Amino acid sequence: MRADSEAHAFDAHEAAERAHRHAVEIDPLRQDGAGERLAHADLPPPRKRPFLVAALALGSALGLGGWHHWQAYQASLVTQAETADFVPTVRTLSATEDGQPMTLTLPGQTEAFDHADIFARATGYIAERRVDIGSRVKKGDLLVRIAAPDLDQQARQAEAQLGQFQAQLAVARADVEQAKANVTLANATDARTSTLAGQGWASKQNADQTRAGMLTATAALTAANAKVKVAEANITAQQAKVDRLRTLATFENVVAPFDGVVTARMVDVGDLVHADSGSGTPLFSVDSTDVLRVTVQVPQSAAVGIHDGVQARVRVAQMPDHVFDGTVSRSSVALRSSVRTLDTEVDVKNPDGVLRPGLYVAVTFAVPRTHPRVTVPSEALIFDATGTRVAVVQPDDTVQLRPITIARDLGTRLELRAGLASGETVVLNPPATLQDGARVVPKGDSAARAPAAKLSEQASAE
Repeated sequence: MRADSEAHAFDAHEAAERAHRHAVEIDPLRQDGAGERLAHADLPPPRKRPFLVAALALGSALGLGGWHHWQAYQASLVTQAETADFVPTVRTLSATEDGQPMTLTLPGQTEAFDHADIFARATGYIAERRVDIGSRVKKGDLLVRIAAPDLDQQARQAEAQLGQFQAQLAVARADVEQAKANVTLANATDARTSTLAGQGWASKQNADQTRAGMLTATAALTAANAKVKVAEANITAQQAKVDRLRTLATFENVVAPFDGVVTARMVDVGDLVHADSGSGTPLFSVDSTDVLRVTVQVPQSAAVGIHDGVQARVRVAQMPDHVFDGTVSRSSVALRSSVRTLDTEVDVKNPDGVLRPGLYVAVTFAVPRTHPRVTVPSEALIFDATGTRVAVVQPDDTVQLRPITIARDLGTRLELRAGLASGETVVLNPPATLQDGARVVPKGDSAARAPAAKLSEQASAE
């Protein structure tokens, strides 16, 4: 069909050229009369001239159109050949193997390393208060003094009863000494009476009486010794009671259990407090802030790499210029079955008190890798109907579209679980028309390699 069009265009073009030559040949004849007569003799009748002009115009138009069509066709053939033979130049980068610790950022909350709610152990009135909210205290510093007159009276009464028991012990010991003397005399009398009764100088009745007196004196000694033991037991029990009351009296002065800061104060001078009311309102709350605990819920995907000693960095959104170094100090070992997370605590030193308990923070862990993984720039990813793939440049400069499995999306880079080996060359920003097996001209991309090195250095630093 194209050959017929070209033949038609060529015939039209030749017809136009013949008409043009005929017109040129007629013009010179018009210069003299003979020529004019000859021209008039050759020209068709006037009635046929408009048809001839129209035919010439139509032929010229068809020839010009055919010429332009032929030029467009030739250009399309050239473009088609260039497209078929075109080998694109693509930016490439080698996949790298990352063995540095894996960075993992999770939300957390700061908590005081030690926290104590202080309750009263003595019933009475607040006589003196020396601290308030925000006061920094040392271990043993007086917080409040409780006036407890009932407790003081009980202590004095117990001490007086202790004196009575001590006096009773002295009387019992004196009775023991007297009983011992009676036993000695009874033994001597019994011995003499028994001797005289055997010689006939004393009656047997007297011998029996002295023997009974000796036994009575021995029993009295045993009873006196028992009274001493009772008195000693009474003294021990009373001494314990006195010690208990004295100890309770020391709780009239409420002191700080450790170095820290008073975070809550619920009493004031004149308030009545009750002893051993652990379920009620505490007097104070004290937090230790020299070292803070940062509690983090680590998901199951990273729990295997979390153990004591793993380094971590803590950042607070309101303090962008501060980075706090910490260390994983303890974890629950077992994961919560409801959410599959590991309770983890990071200890952060806070000598200047910049961090405060209760802050929402971001904790970045440097989790050691169990094995290195291949990473590629995210711009090498191809995502279409066939799945997630990358274009791998083969040694013969052909492209293989290879499926991959992504382990982690790091934003500018992808960490792969499978599909690519370290050192293989991938195409960056692959064209949409790139087909499997197509030939390319690879060009190394230093601009993409620089961010990769920078990311690796940053991961090492963290």
